Amino acid sequence: MKKLLLATAIAVLPLTAFAADPLFSGDRLTAHVQVLSSDGFEGRGPATVGETKAVAYIAGQMAAAGLEPGGDLKDGKRSWTQDVPLGMFSIDGPVKAEFTVGGKAMPLTQGDEIAIRAAMTNVDEVSIKDAPVVFVGYGVTAPERDWDDFKGMDVKGKIIVVLVNDPDFETGKGDFGGKAMTYYGRWTYKYEEAARQGAAGVLVVHETAPASYGWATVKNSNTNTMFDIVRKDPKADHTDLEGWITRDTAVSLFKAAGLDFEVEKKKARKRDFKPTELKGASFSADYKVKHEVIVSKNVLGLLPGKTHPDEYVIYSGHWDHLGVGRPDAKGDAIYNGAVDNATGTAAVIEMGRAFAKGPRPDRSIVFMTVTAEEKGLLGSEYYSANPVYPLGKTVAVINTDALSPLGPTRDFNVSGDAKQDLLDMLIAKGKKEGRVFTPDPNPEAGHFYRSDHFPFAKRGVPAISFGSGIDVIDGKPGEAVAWAEAYTKDKYHQPADEWSPDWRMDGMVVDLTLLHDLGADLANSRVWPEWAEGSEFKAARDATKDERK
Repeated sequence: MKKLLLATAIAVLPLTAFAADPLFSGDRLTAHVQVLSSDGFEGRGPATVGETKAVAYIAGQMAAAGLEPGGDLKDGKRSWTQDVPLGMFSIDGPVKAEFTVGGKAMPLTQGDEIAIRAAMTNVDEVSIKDAPVVFVGYGVTAPERDWDDFKGMDVKGKIIVVLVNDPDFETGKGDFGGKAMTYYGRWTYKYEEAARQGAAGVLVVHETAPASYGWATVKNSNTNTMFDIVRKDPKADHTDLEGWITRDTAVSLFKAAGLDFEVEKKKARKRDFKPTELKGASFSADYKVKHEVIVSKNVLGLLPGKTHPDEYVIYSGHWDHLGVGRPDAKGDAIYNGAVDNATGTAAVIEMGRAFAKGPRPDRSIVFMTVTAEEKGLLGSEYYSANPVYPLGKTVAVINTDALSPLGPTRDFNVSGDAKQDLLDMLIAKGKKEGRVFTPDPNPEAGHFYRSDHFPFAKRGVPAISFGSGIDVIDGKPGEAVAWAEAYTKDKYHQPADEWSPDWRMDGMVVDLTLLHDLGADLANSRVWPEWAEGSEFKAARDATKDERK
């Protein structure tokens, strides 16, 4: 109750209270984060009271900051939001799941040994009885790399077991870029490929290092309500059963089937790997599914440009988190999402205020907070597929997701180091402001595919997701890395991701100053950043070149 009262008090605090602040204010950022991550906002889950409160708060703050509505046209006028129709899916009642090997049952408890997602194929029930189990290595079909983990095996009606990340992860070398994860390493790809292959279901083996997060994150992200964009043929993208199993469960399963998990895993790193059916093993599951279509919201503020209003720079961040879910050991069931991503949402709001307060830019600037990032980048995916403003005339996207509360750093990074002019411009701007660029310290985690800039990038729009850096100016050596590791282990996608009074917002002020200056350069120039030669995103950008003449 104390936290809720505090949030309510801050929520109604007028913006004029910060009128004397400089371009960015740590106090103002703190106020936004405290409100958005308060218990009263119930973890900001899409299609909940938390969404209603978050959307209203963000739109209200954008209006007070001096922005115009930038969303859908309604009755000839822009609204503050873009409607995002989503399928909403939840498991209704208990989950029964088990492996059977040689006639002996291996029961699986939802959330403990297995984490099954609600089916997103519009079925009312999933009932699988004694489906054969096949290990397909990393589950990759990549013709351009002469790689095929399926080797023609018919997996229709079968459950495939796959490893997370790429075949290169363990050794750091090979056909998939070494430690730098490709899209083939993402669990989203594994699910998509399983559907293309016609499997009855797919189970990803969780291991902390290649996944880059612990089992708690898997459990909390997959056993609650799921969302997806509305699809004409959902079975083209999803199998009825999608889930994860723990490594220990996989080891026990393989052993019971007469196989050594580590030996089979090692075989999967090579091009000549062949899928292996686990002899005598089958999988059964039974659970009911509730599904409906809801309409969530992206929130958009607009600052029209004075000379080229039909060209757009976008600042983005996701407002959503996991809502209310499984209680932790303390009984806390609210997933507050303070770092992830109340910080990034506060950044977008304050970026809008900074630009509205300053001279009007030549190009228009859009300030957008999107829904359902935690459900698979769905808000940004929907916007990118149904843009309010043409992607061909979108100059760049600058995304903020999970900024650091440790204080100013000498460096900064981005999620994945895709080669592009936009990154070069950021590095040059940072150098002028006394900061250096640190390459993604964990390229194997596939961060480039895990933030809201990615749906724009894959459609050709130059895009980055900013990271605060790891060299804290007045911190101890290794402090930021240790903090990030502890956060990932104990707070990421857990109820413990809450605002703390020891947070330092001056680091975020420095970060936002850098991003503001980059955006100002873009918004007051005729520059169109491009992707580097050889980039997988360059062709999509080149296809819209005529729009930028």
